[in-house]
This record gives sequence, structure tokens and C-alpha cells, in this order.
Amino acid sequence: MLNVGSHIKIYAYTQPTDMRKGFNGLSGIIRDQFQADPTDGSLFLFVNRRRDRMKMLHFDGGGFWLYYRLLEAGTFEAFVPKDDACRLQIDATQLSMLLAGVSLEASGQRRKRFDDRAA
Repeated sequence: MLNVGSHIKIYAYTQPTDMRKGFNGLSGIIRDQFQADPTDGSLFLFVNRRRDRMKMLHFDGGGFWLYYRLLEAGTFEAFVPKDDACRLQIDATQLSMLLAGVSLEASGQRRKRFDDRAA
């Protein structure tokens, strides 16, 4: 599991992203859409249209890290901003919940995930 410190800012892109994009393509979205610097140490999240894949881009001072998650079952929760913004800031706890499949809504219900114990 990914461990993100509470001091790291986490931003989610609210639009579907082409998962073929790599370091340069995702950095371009950060510069153009977020009006931000991809090397500022923040963690940036991107999800595809079906919401079954997520990429996270992070610069740690020495280079970029690109994390890629493909769900075998279920979907990631949709990023819904409070206004028409293309980005949404979340905290480390919300990121952990998102990756674990726990809904960020008040209900706290678990989203569908692959379970190899069921086989």
C-alpha cells in the first residue's frame, strides 16, 4: 500500500484522462489545466473514463514517480468538485480511502473490489 505523508498536497484531475499518457503528457495536463508546477512535490491523480484505472504522478526532488493502478473489479469513486474546477484537493486519508474502495461520501460504504478469497 502506498504511504503518503500528511504534508504532501494531493490533487485529483476531475476530467477523464487517456491512460496512454506518461510523464510528459500528465505533466502537460498539470501545467495547462491545473496552472501548477508538476515538480512542486504534490501528488497528482488521474482516472480514466471507466474509472477502473488510476495514475499518480509525483516528483520527489530527484525525479518523477508514476504509479499505475488497474482494478480487477469495481471502479474508483468519481472526483466531483464543488464548482466547475478541473482539480480537486484531497488529503492523505481520503487517498487511502479511495484506494481501498471506501466511499468518500458520508455513508462510508465499500465499493466493489476483486476478492480472490471468493474463488
